[in-house]
Amino acid sequence: MPTKQHSFTHLQHLSQTMDMQRANRGYVDINRRHCKLKLVDFHIHENLAYHRTEGLSKKHLVARRGKPFKVTLVFCDGPWNPRTENLVLEVLLGNLSKRIHVQISDSSFDLHHWSATLYPGNRTPSTVTIHICSPVLSAVAQYNLLVHFENRYGRRSYVIGSFVLLCNPWLKDDPVFMPTKDQLEEYIISDYGMVYMGTELNVCQRPWTYGQYEPGVLEACLQLLEVSLQHCANQDKDNVLRGDPVYLSRVLCAMVNCDDDLGILQGKWSGTFDGGVKPTEWSGSADILHQWVSSNCRPVRYGQCWVFASVLCTVMRVLGIPSRVVTVFNAGHDGNANTQIEEVYSTTGEKLNLSKDSIWNFHVWVESWMKRPDLGEMFDGWQVVDPTPQEKSAGIYVCGPCPVAAIQQRCLKAPYDAPFIYASVDADVIRLIVRNGLVVGRKVDSECVGALIYTKGIGTDKPENLTNSYKMKKYGQMRSMRCEYNGRGEPSARLMRSSWSNGGDALMCYASRAMVHNEGSGRGEAGDVEAASNLEVSIKIEGKPTVGDSIRLCVMVKNTTTRPRALMEHVNAQVKEYNSNPKESFWKTYKELYLQPLESLAVRHTIPLSEYESAVAADGIVNLAVVMKDTVTEERVLEIQEFNLSSPKIDVEIEGGDSIVVNRQYSAKLTFTNRFNTTLTGAVLKVEGFGLLKGSCEARMSSLNQYEKIEKKVSLMATSPGTKVLMATFSHSNNPTAVSRSFHKVTVNAS
Repeated sequence: MPTKQHSFTHLQHLSQTMDMQRANRGYVDINRRHCKLKLVDFHIHENLAYHRTEGLSKKHLVARRGKPFKVTLVFCDGPWNPRTENLVLEVLLGNLSKRIHVQISDSSFDLHHWSATLYPGNRTPSTVTIHICSPVLSAVAQYNLLVHFENRYGRRSYVIGSFVLLCNPWLKDDPVFMPTKDQLEEYIISDYGMVYMGTELNVCQRPWTYGQYEPGVLEACLQLLEVSLQHCANQDKDNVLRGDPVYLSRVLCAMVNCDDDLGILQGKWSGTFDGGVKPTEWSGSADILHQWVSSNCRPVRYGQCWVFASVLCTVMRVLGIPSRVVTVFNAGHDGNANTQIEEVYSTTGEKLNLSKDSIWNFHVWVESWMKRPDLGEMFDGWQVVDPTPQEKSAGIYVCGPCPVAAIQQRCLKAPYDAPFIYASVDADVIRLIVRNGLVVGRKVDSECVGALIYTKGIGTDKPENLTNSYKMKKYGQMRSMRCEYNGRGEPSARLMRSSWSNGGDALMCYASRAMVHNEGSGRGEAGDVEAASNLEVSIKIEGKPTVGDSIRLCVMVKNTTTRPRALMEHVNAQVKEYNSNPKESFWKTYKELYLQPLESLAVRHTIPLSEYESAVAADGIVNLAVVMKDTVTEERVLEIQEFNLSSPKIDVEIEGGDSIVVNRQYSAKLTFTNRFNTTLTGAVLKVEGFGLLKGSCEARMSSLNQYEKIEKKVSLMATSPGTKVLMATFSHSNNPTAVSRSFHKVTVNAS
């Protein structure tokens, strides 16, 4: 944090260059008998505390728009005489400038215009203290500040420094105003968040340090604006529009990915991560932003959705827009813009990669808080902003901001990108069973997509459930399907679906359901809703599957008819990435079953470690599908379940607890215990922690017997206050990827 004396020294150096700067701007000092500006005091500590911007920068005065900050001018060679000279400030932003006449007054500030006020008591023979207030819709940017002394003979001009203006969520007139203290603490001030991952059945969480108080982060965020496509295309227009948080968030969203511009992150979802950092190894935004700046705006490798979203959340909070990271479990990726997701399975339950659509087990985006004057009050509040490059919007990879209220009310014409976001949380899933190129079974699932939507709760690491804020109940919708054969022995499947309508408003709220084609017809059919299947099938995963343990599951089947049934059960397991279709099957089985009328049967299966060890890594996701076929009627019923395997625990102990003091050394011990029923060879325990450790540390053992421990002791020293994350991974030569990954939050307090 700069001291007053540091500010004085810096500004005195600036004053020594005034002659050249005045000449360049055409200023002439023709009366040297008047007072001269000696020093300028920006009251750094007092202004930062008043504007709630402490810790954001060691280089700049950081203020919030619509709120005054004070500057004291120190004179030599006599006092300033307001009767003979006018005092005028000039604010510069690129090619734009605004002259502000200093008024000697005790009146209040005008929130819609620049003002500079000298209160009668803020003047001495050698100093004047001026309160400068910016308009509430000022552009978020770094400004230069000049002072002019003007009289009838000419003027003397000085460049006295620069300041940064941010949005002001504490100010009621600012479009990003947030009403409660707890919300402001969580969504602006806090430098720590929680990202939820995994599946809806087994939610995992990992901490993330937003790092807005790390040195250089604010400057990186400002540089991001300066290299945006909009700024490069028309600097003046961009500077004017930056006062609008809707415009600002859309620009920043596009700049977090690098697909169209000099953005921060390059995404990668498959293959190796050579030449970069594997996305799962990031634990904070500051390191990413530092790398981007130090490489002269070359993209940082690599990111995936939670990394893109967390970095954007950092940038938004730094610039004063309240933001939070949100996870959608079972997020639809609608590849053909029909708000439906299509999945294709074989008759043995293997999922086939035949559709452009997909369901991500989880997808992470950002919600930012702002008013939407372009849409009306009903759409104020949280807006979805998604920086992960998926589909183009207006020709570039950007998504949002889109009101959460518009998604809930199905107003798909609301800007921006409402249909794509709606499909992510509320699309219908059409599951097809195919054989020899023909559809022999079809099922509609209206509840799968967006089954759970989480964000970090206020003041707690526990999740807050946002599902109801995105989704309304789909009245009359039904999930079941049956496939029957007609009198000619040809398959005939009818989609069971519902229709509903919303009252229109200015945006014409609606969400149409595209018709699904029956096989062989080539035409959409909006047929009557069929009765549910008379064969009920469900899957239950027993316990909480953990890497190293056998996976146990139970298939429940019920015959709802009054006749006996002869069935063939096919069960298939495939490993998948969270954002993609499954890979090849690693386990499958089949079994003949016989059910009496109205009988229920529980069929248990076990997948041993030896069957999945080489295929499924820590936090890996398994797609499990059951196809139950009636061998007489050839009716088929499909049921699926996706679940993730939890990692074995890595224990972390920090000397004195998890709260430490900056610039003091502490020891930490990390331990992994082998609870597998086999000896592990080539064991490696790796520890990293941005802001806590320099580089990474490792412990290695050639073999690790059952219940044996591998330990690593490290020395921690934090160089800045805030929240940090210590990350540990365990791997062994039997498995090419990490078997366990652990994140440990450390609070660093100022000395």
